[in-house]
Order: sequence, then C-alpha cells, then structure tokens
Amino acid sequence: MKDIVLKNDEIIENLIYEIRGRQVMLDSDLARLYGCANGTKTINLAVKRHINRFPKRFMFQLTIEEVNSISRFQSETLELEQGKYS
Repeated sequence: MKDIVLKNDEIIENLIYEIRGRQVMLDSDLARLYGCANGTKTINLAVKRHINRFPKRFMFQLTIEEVNSISRFQSETLELEQGKYS
C-alpha cells in the first residue's frame, strides 16, 4: 500500500493515533492538513456549526493525561526523525 504524503513530506499515517482503542486524528493536525488559517478554531467552529454532520462516535475530547502522552510521543518521534537518537 502506498503512503499518502503531505506537501511537506509528512506521512498522514504518522498523524493517526490510537486512543481509547480508536484510531483518531487531532484537530490541530486536521487544521494543518486543510490549511485552516485560524488553526483548530476553524475546525472546531465548523463542527459546532454542523454538529449533525459529526456523529458523537467521530469525536471526543482528550484528557490531560492523553494530551501529555501524545505530546511526549510527538517529541520523541520528531527527535528520531531529526537524528537526535542513535
């Protein structure tokens, strides 16, 4: 299977996380993918305006622990990509 690559050579597959047994993408990553000028504000506003198009099973809010876990994972991945770990 071919990887889908973004314009800055980032692979979309790397933007998918498993949280609570579900595969999810963060609103910040979606905002970047769609080129939203106002970042997550645009994505979240679209959801609020069209809530009937976004079933509850498609979204949930992360806990502080989940956010911290993802942040650590993203930092470690970035460092690996930049060759900081050998």
